[in-house]
Amino acid sequence: MKEHPADQSLIIVSNRGPAQFEIDAYGERTLTRGGGGLVTALSGLVANRDALWIASAMTPEDVAVTEESGYQPIDLEINDVSYRVLMVESDADAYDRFYNVIANPILWFIQHYLWDLSNAPDIRMAEIEAWYEGYEVVNSDIAEVVIEQIEGREKPLVMLHDYHLYTAPEKIREARPDALLYHFVHIPWTQPDAWRVLPTRIRDAIYNGMLANDIIGFHTTPYCTNFLACCQRLMGYEVDFEKSTVDHPGGRTRVRAYPLPIDSDRLKRAAESPEVATAEEEVLGRRREHMILRVDRADLSKNVLRGFTAFDTFLTGHPEFREKVTFIAHLQPSRQDVPEYAEYLERIEALVAVVNHRHGTTDWMPIDLRVYEDFPEAVARYKHFDLLMVNAIFDGMNLVAKEAPAINLRDGVVMLSENTGSHEELKDHVLTVNPFDIQDQADAIYRALTMSPEERRRRANGLREVIVSRTPDDWIEAQLDDIDSVRDLRARANHDKRG
Repeated sequence: MKEHPADQSLIIVSNRGPAQFEIDAYGERTLTRGGGGLVTALSGLVANRDALWIASAMTPEDVAVTEESGYQPIDLEINDVSYRVLMVESDADAYDRFYNVIANPILWFIQHYLWDLSNAPDIRMAEIEAWYEGYEVVNSDIAEVVIEQIEGREKPLVMLHDYHLYTAPEKIREARPDALLYHFVHIPWTQPDAWRVLPTRIRDAIYNGMLANDIIGFHTTPYCTNFLACCQRLMGYEVDFEKSTVDHPGGRTRVRAYPLPIDSDRLKRAAESPEVATAEEEVLGRRREHMILRVDRADLSKNVLRGFTAFDTFLTGHPEFREKVTFIAHLQPSRQDVPEYAEYLERIEALVAVVNHRHGTTDWMPIDLRVYEDFPEAVARYKHFDLLMVNAIFDGMNLVAKEAPAINLRDGVVMLSENTGSHEELKDHVLTVNPFDIQDQADAIYRALTMSPEERRRRANGLREVIVSRTPDDWIEAQLDDIDSVRDLRARANHDKRG
């Protein structure tokens, strides 16, 4: 990684931090690594710079640690990476409204096209209050801590992440016009009409909050285009689609695509671990002639129900595969405190029971549903799938589509929804499917399981070549290059003013 200006202090801001504290069954305080790909992606940036990571306190023990530190940053080491972390406590009721009423489901549903608009959402006083007394409160709490931490620092760089913090940048900008603000959105950005479910004043607050950033990053070019169209059609701002910029009362914001890669070296090391080897024994001992795999959160956006229905359709149309194929669905429970998600998991379990009853035999269960989180088991299955199903309705990137083929040993085929962010990079080497077309998915299953070894090998090699061509360091480097470009423009503008 090339050198970038070292005089620029770095603040990373996200809802979830790189770690959280809990109390175990023995009453001892434990430290666990934060979930998701964000921590992995940013570990290289943190390792090479003097960075402070600001995030919400997620557990009562996070709050206790923060109070013990006198509300000052603490130093942590996780997986040989050192972090300076400052956890921000918000009022519990405000945080509940922020997370469980606004961020999830309203913003998440908007950005994944999940609303059934004939029935929902209904924006009532409860939702309006949740915005002002929840989302705005937590964003203000985070912004105030950021402002405190950059006080007295020259050229501060603040890198914010995701849909939880859309209004924080404007609050930071008001206090520190000189700060360089960057915001990366890890989920899709939908077209203008999708945002019209929000009251105008809330929608305006989101867009003006986001446009307080100097740069906004997305995973794909289409997400950038959608954001620009929203700024033009919803806000009336001047947009340059060719240069990918928005001019607004606060200045100019650049909108850029930075597709997130995986750390393939780290994944390969994990694949060679004793824990994965133990899990592999079980996978190989139970596998039939063909293995279909999906590894997902039990999230509505992942389209699990249609995937199982497509498998049902495949078995009905191709009875010759009876007892020869097993569909292993490794799902992680997701947001079970949100009613829509709890109901969705119940529907998944009910559909699996129907499919297994319809096609199963005394010693064969077509769908093997596993609802828990176990990384070594998931990696073991990555290594031995014949078909990986990723049929998401919409997905910001979907790293499983990159992780699984990177270490697969069987030239496994990837079925990939055209509405995933990863499709932009992988489309030449996968079986592209429409996530709403069940017959299309059933046909793709048949094609994958009957594909010639030569075609499987060609596709698998193409996938691996694309996947390993970039690393998380490259992802960070591209962002820092654009940040440096903005700094240079500012410096020249300031010089011209003085001159």
